[in-house]
Amino acid sequence: MMSWLNQAITFKKIKKYKALYFMILPGIAYLLINNYIPMFGIVIAFKEIDFSKGVFGGDWIGLRNFKYLFKTSEAYVITRNTILYNAVFIALNLVFSVAFAILLNELKNKFLRRFYQSAILLPYLISTVIIGYLVFSLLSMETGFVNKSILPLFGKEAVMWYTEPKHWPVILTIVKVWHSVGYLCIIYFAAVVGFDHEYYEAAKIDGAGKFKQILYITLPALTPVIVIMTLLQIGRIFYADFGLFYQVPLDSGPLLPTTNVLDTYVYRALLKSGDIGMASAAGFYQSIVGFALIIFANFVVKKINSDNALF
Repeated sequence: MMSWLNQAITFKKIKKYKALYFMILPGIAYLLINNYIPMFGIVIAFKEIDFSKGVFGGDWIGLRNFKYLFKTSEAYVITRNTILYNAVFIALNLVFSVAFAILLNELKNKFLRRFYQSAILLPYLISTVIIGYLVFSLLSMETGFVNKSILPLFGKEAVMWYTEPKHWPVILTIVKVWHSVGYLCIIYFAAVVGFDHEYYEAAKIDGAGKFKQILYITLPALTPVIVIMTLLQIGRIFYADFGLFYQVPLDSGPLLPTTNVLDTYVYRALLKSGDIGMASAAGFYQSIVGFALIIFANFVVKKINSDNALF
């Protein structure tokens, strides 16, 4: 009797919220098609692709694709670049996005607040192809704004930006922060505006200024969101922004020591050799390392404060 009653209640709930269930169907379909169905392709990482036998019909070769990926002379460089760049990006994006979110919250003029929100988010919506040519308009040897207008003001000679690798860690970092900080800023800003204003009123009564309010109220309340967003970024620390490292330097050969990362290396290797198995091995490796890093980082967070852990 109780089982029948529970089924009837469940059916009523489904019928009541059927419109909402229909609304989530496109999202579920996208998740299955884009995230789960391609997971069957993992087996390609352990096979030698032979299209005469079909995509999945190649011979099993074990870890040979992984050996090819890591025995190359460039393995150290691409691993170093991928990890160090992403570590710097995570740190700087955190600092700037939280700072901008707090500053936006301090704006009382609604028109200015919306204007700055849009201005900060706009770079995130621009394609990296366009960003690459924007950077080229600044750094071009013949017509670049920096060489033609900025450097002469300081009595400096024109720099051949696209042949000197030493400048590009700074250039890529600036471009990345400019491009992505707006997205994180909006997320943090949405969290900040939801904080209870009574805490701030009580702090004002106790004589706390803006800095102390931010330090002792805003940042502690924002910590759970910061931890979640940082953990998600740590999980992708072995994934590089392909557009940033390939389009912005315009695939310049002399810049490879400082612009070649795991994703661009795999892409170039795939173009030269057509080795899909090696590319699949790289993607599988990135996923496994990212998963392990999330588990480890979440474990550390849970030890410090279990309330801020992702799971």
